[in-house]
Amino acid sequence: MRQPAIASSTPAALLRRAVTWWLTQVKHALPPTIFFFVGFNLILYTKRLILQEHGIEFSGFFTSLVAALLVGKAVLVTDNMRFMRRFDGAPMVQPILFKSAIYWLCVLIVRLAEELVHFVAAGGAITDFGDHFAGQFPLARFLSIQIWLMVLFLVYVTMHELNELFGDGELYRLFFRWRSSEAKLTRRQRIRLLTRLNRLTEANPIEAFSDRTSPVHTELVAILHQLASPPAASAHA
Repeated sequence: MRQPAIASSTPAALLRRAVTWWLTQVKHALPPTIFFFVGFNLILYTKRLILQEHGIEFSGFFTSLVAALLVGKAVLVTDNMRFMRRFDGAPMVQPILFKSAIYWLCVLIVRLAEELVHFVAAGGAITDFGDHFAGQFPLARFLSIQIWLMVLFLVYVTMHELNELFGDGELYRLFFRWRSSEAKLTRRQRIRLLTRLNRLTEANPIEAFSDRTSPVHTELVAILHQLASPPAASAHA
């Protein structure tokens, strides 16, 4: 009597897992997609203003949307690769430059592959793509987009790494929930306390923290109390 119930619950469990996985992927790809959609539209709007001076109409909303989706997909696929965590323990400039370069190369490969597909679909041979790329391909426009992509990737990865450093969601709280004066004070205090905590753990063995009568344990508890205490502004609220 229980076998039909188990059999019927299995597809439902698989469906829930599939939906959960899909929502996780969408949540991961959504921030870069939105960021690059806004960035691409700013670039295209600037281009439109320049072309309007010469009486040329230009609109690239759909192009920016497709490009943003492409970048979001590239970020999603690349982030699942283990080598992307190679410089996580290094100074922040190294993972920022490394990840930006990887994202940039992935988008470059995808864009070249897309141009190759269009060239073959138009009747060209794969062996002739090199001559087409060197002679008829709009190389200046292609490279200008790649340059802007690198700039946008550097900005995006820097924001992402800072968010990971302060904790997921902390940048959002810093920019949209805290008042500027309160945020600066709290941020400085937390960074200084975390720096003290890092130096304390580096300079002393773990066994030293177990002795409640030791100065090291007393300092550790004091730091933890200050980190756990609410900001002064919220305490008065």
